[in-house]
Amino acid sequence: MTTRKTLYLLCSAAPPVFDVAHVIEDAQSRGWDVCLGLTPTAAHWVAGSLDGLAALTGHPVRWQYKLPGEPDVWPAADALLFAPATFNSLNAWALGLTDRFVVGVAAEALGKGTPVVTMPCLNAALAAHPQFDQSLAALRGAGVSVLYGEQGFTPGPAGPDAPAHYPWPAALDALDAAAAAAAAPADLR
Repeated sequence: MTTRKTLYLLCSAAPPVFDVAHVIEDAQSRGWDVCLGLTPTAAHWVAGSLDGLAALTGHPVRWQYKLPGEPDVWPAADALLFAPATFNSLNAWALGLTDRFVVGVAAEALGKGTPVVTMPCLNAALAAHPQFDQSLAALRGAGVSVLYGEQGFTPGPAGPDAPAHYPWPAALDALDAAAAAAAAPADLR
């Protein structure tokens, strides 16, 4: 019997979030048990699909913290993918500002040693802000695999509602590689 690995898939409110059901199915076909977390705005965007997404994953979709004393409804994560990760979410995460559930989960994963992959989704005007490069450097320094530029997401000009292409398969490939590296015996790393 094969044990499935648990993936926390965390999504910000960016147009690629509308593809999340297909991403969940792709991750499941790769052997992942997926738990979906959303920013409050992303949850609002896909509000009509929340029940279907919960049925697809077999877990409640979460976008807010549980109350003290309430049980945790997700199994422990073996890996975490934060994508699409917006300018706001990435900067909050890098700065440790955890007022949103998904940012708090991502921040805590770093302290737990969970393999973490993120792929931004923003336009070139936001990417030019000086805090963005500092945030990416901070996350990379904390061990996060950041898929940005040629090996991940490349921002387009400000204005269009959706990027021309969001490379979800590259994110899942990087996640699989990070999880395999973390699971390898120490002498093989």
